[in-house]
Amino acid sequence: MRTIGYSTGYVPARSRRTKLSTDILSFKPVTLSAIPVLRGYMERSDSRANDFSIGGILMWADYFHYEYCIFNDTLFIKGVSEVNPELPAFSLPVGRMSLRESVGMIVDYCRRAGIAPRLSAVPADRIEELTAAMPGRVEELADWSDYIYDATALASLSGKKLSKKRNHVNRFMADNPDYRFEPLSAANLPAVRDAYLGWLGRDAGPGLDAASAIEESAQTLSVMDNLAAFGFEGAVLYDGDGRIVAFTMGEVIGDTLFTHIEKMDHGVAGAGETVNKLFAVMMTGRHPSLRYINREEDAGDEGLRQAKLSYNPAIILKKYDVVL
Repeated sequence: MRTIGYSTGYVPARSRRTKLSTDILSFKPVTLSAIPVLRGYMERSDSRANDFSIGGILMWADYFHYEYCIFNDTLFIKGVSEVNPELPAFSLPVGRMSLRESVGMIVDYCRRAGIAPRLSAVPADRIEELTAAMPGRVEELADWSDYIYDATALASLSGKKLSKKRNHVNRFMADNPDYRFEPLSAANLPAVRDAYLGWLGRDAGPGLDAASAIEESAQTLSVMDNLAAFGFEGAVLYDGDGRIVAFTMGEVIGDTLFTHIEKMDHGVAGAGETVNKLFAVMMTGRHPSLRYINREEDAGDEGLRQAKLSYNPAIILKKYDVVL
């Protein structure tokens, strides 16, 4: 992510006798109505980290208690740390202000509020710039790295490293010669929702811890109920008998597709690999400039970690908490 180095003349509140940062930075809850405003800043973030996407913020707004504030054409987000929900934390600001100015406002806000100034989920490619602007203690978030893949590789599954994935897709297609794959739409969305509700409670394969899994299920249903507001693109996979066996949804920001949701019937061999591949084909066709697909973090689940590694990620984007 790159904030624009633009001098605003902001002076930290400790050297002013007018309004304090605790007054200037007035936060309000992240809700669906905030999506149009947030989307504009996500498009300016120049980051491939999931934390700078609509899904990465909105789908986890309740879980991480996200609130936001716009000041001087700069987005500030406050929540809690991924490693400890008792620790207030801020996202890296995005927008017009320089990093030194915007982070300085966060430090001043925290001093006035009596909390430690902590930035959470800072991508590895921003650490040097951040610590140069404002020194701090850097703590790796071991379970929150993003797995980012070459979009063309996921669409083709060519090469020896992805041969097992290719074989799973071939098996699904052989078992289901009359399979169908189509974009997610208002017409098929009710059937997709019903299929997903039917899978809940069954063996879902690799996944998150119980609390995170419950939150993820709730947010998946919320996205389906508010798909127009989220603006995600998606696709549905049917078996040879016309039964929904997998679906997926995501958003494109810059050159990256963020796959926020991918669900399947784990009793159908190859359904997951097939919807993954065909969605990559569909999205690279729709968005010729697409270079990467971010399939998000593993949240410390070993099964998810191995599943994500098996797709041979091009980048494992590490993230850090930084206490300033």
